[in-house]
Amino acid sequence: QVQLVESGGGLVQAGGSLRLSCAASGRTFSSDTMGWFRQAPGKEREFVGGIWSSRTYYADSVKDRFTISRDNGKNTVYLQMNNLKSEDTAVYYCAAKRRPGIATIWYQYNDWGQGTQVTVSS
Repeated sequence: QVQLVESGGGLVQAGGSLRLSCAASGRTFSSDTMGWFRQAPGKEREFVGGIWSSRTYYADSVKDRFTISRDNGKNTVYLQMNNLKSEDTAVYYCAAKRRPGIATIWYQYNDWGQGTQVTVSS
């Protein structure tokens, strides 16, 4: 099992940027697929993007604004969020999936962080 801890959330104005980090511990996660999800109040958890090896995949709603990267030496995955919109407001979670390949469905991921709040003011 891997422990995941997100950080970097906060309050930002529309059009601004934030970078979320997800630090992993407990085992080497370099071969895991890592995903970012978000959940707004009253809504279901939704896929934001994922990274497997050097491949990335994004939801249409964040494509061209968000970028996922990973530093296996630091056991950390990042979510760079640019041009933030009010509809990006949510709790953001990172998740690890042991089988290869990016999945967009949350229950295909094995381990989850506690989440970090992102609030975008308009």
